[in-house]
Amino acid sequence: MSLMDRIQAKAKEAQAQGEGAPEEAFETQPPKPPKKDPIAAFRESRRTGEGSPSREQRSQPTKHQELKNRLYKQVLSELKDDDVESVIGKLDAMAVEILKEDESFRGRIDRKKVIDELVNDLTGFGPINPLLLDDEVSEVMVNGPNQVYVERSGRLELTHVQFRDDEHVMSVIDKIVAPIGRRIDESSPMVDARLPDGSRVNVIIPPLALKGPTITIRKFSKDPYTIEDLIGFGTVSREMAIFLDACVKARLNMFVSGGTGSGKTTTLNVLSSFIPSDERIVTIEDAAELQLSQEHVVSLESRPPNIEGKGGITIRDLVRNSLRMRPERIVIGEVRGGEALDMLQAMNTGHDGSLATGHSNSPRDMISRLETMVLMAGIDLPVKAIREQIAGAIDVIIQQSRLKDGSRKITNITEVQGMEGDVIVLQDIFIYRQTGVSDEGRMIGRLVPTGVRPKFYERLEASGIYIPPTVFIEEE
Repeated sequence: MSLMDRIQAKAKEAQAQGEGAPEEAFETQPPKPPKKDPIAAFRESRRTGEGSPSREQRSQPTKHQELKNRLYKQVLSELKDDDVESVIGKLDAMAVEILKEDESFRGRIDRKKVIDELVNDLTGFGPINPLLLDDEVSEVMVNGPNQVYVERSGRLELTHVQFRDDEHVMSVIDKIVAPIGRRIDESSPMVDARLPDGSRVNVIIPPLALKGPTITIRKFSKDPYTIEDLIGFGTVSREMAIFLDACVKARLNMFVSGGTGSGKTTTLNVLSSFIPSDERIVTIEDAAELQLSQEHVVSLESRPPNIEGKGGITIRDLVRNSLRMRPERIVIGEVRGGEALDMLQAMNTGHDGSLATGHSNSPRDMISRLETMVLMAGIDLPVKAIREQIAGAIDVIIQQSRLKDGSRKITNITEVQGMEGDVIVLQDIFIYRQTGVSDEGRMIGRLVPTGVRPKFYERLEASGIYIPPTVFIEEE
C-alpha cells in the first residue's frame, strides 16, 4: 500500500470513529520529491499528453482553479497591509488553512502547483510565465482566457495553460504595457509593446477581439543569434555568410524582405553584428527589438498619439531626425509607409551601409512595395523617378521565407543592378533550391550560388575585402 493510500485509509478510519481527520490527512500529496525544473516539468506534461486538454476540460472549472481563485481573493485583501514579498511568504499557510476548512479539496489538489501559479501572477506574467521561460518556445499566442497556443520548431501546439477570466488576461497585459508607457483601453484597443528581454508583443482587446483579450508574443533569444547559429539552423550557407559579411563591411545598402514570422528581425540583428564597433549606429523601430553588441548605438523608438490624439512620433519623423545625429549607419526595424522615401533619400545622400526590413513575398515584390510606400509619403512623383531612387539606393535584397515545415531560409540574395529603360534589373547571387519533401514532411533542398558574380564585386575589392571566386560557384 502506497503512502497516499495509508493516509487516506487513516483519514476514513478517523471519520468512522467520530474523530476529526488527523492533521496528516489534510496533506494533499505525498512527501515532495526532489525539486524539478518547472520548464522540464512542463515539457514532460506535453510528452505524456497532459498538455492538450479537451475543449470540455478547458471550459469546466476545476478544484485546482477553485482553490487558486480563493487564494487570490485572500491575497488581494492581504496586499492592502503587506507588500508582495510578505504575502508570497504566507501563501502556503493560507492554502493549508483553506484545505483544512473545505474537505472537498482533500486528495485532489497539488498545492505547490497552485502556489507556483499564483507567484507567477504576482511577480511574472501569470500563467504564460513558464512558456516565456521555455527556450523551445518561439511564440506564445493567447486567444482569450481559455486557449493558449505556442510555436515550437515552427509548429503550433495547444497548451494546458489557462487564465481565470478576461480580467486575469488584462492584468497581464497591463504588466506588459505599463512599464514602457503604452496604454490600452476601449478608446485604444490595439498596442505594440515589448518585454524586458526585447520580445515583441501585440495586444488587441474587446470589442475588436471577440473571444477576449488576445496577446501575441514573438520571443527573442536572451543571447542574440550569431551567423554561426543561422548556419547551424540551415538558414544560410557558409558561402552566403561570407558574402553577407563582406557586403556589410563594404557599406552596401541592404534590405531584408519576407513574410510575417520569417525571421527578418533575427537576420537584421545578425547583419548588424557585422558593423565595425568604431562606427556610430542609429536604430529606428516601432518597438525596440534589435540587440546590437556594439558600444556606440543610439536606439530610437516611435511613440503613439496620446488619448487626445496628439504627441505621436512616427518612424518617418525618427528617420528625418536621425539624419541630424551624425549617423554612420542607419538601421530601420521595419519600413511600412512614407518613411520609405526618407530612407531612400538617406541611402542616396551619403549614408551608405544602411539596413532595413520590409514585408514581401519576393525581391521583385519588395521593389513594387517600396514604390507603393514612397507614394504613401504624399508626394506626387513619377514612377520612373521612384524606381531610379530605389535602384540608386539599394544594393542587395535578402529574401527570407518560412517554409511549410516551419524552417526558415534565406531563399534569395539578390543584387539590384540598376535600370534598363523603365525596369529595375535584379540578379540572384544565391538561391534556395528545393529538391523534394521527406516522409516526415521536412523540406529537402540546398542553398546554392547561381554562378553569377555581382557587379559590385570591384567595389568590395576597393574596400579591401576579398571574396574567393569559389564562393559564387556551386559545388558538384
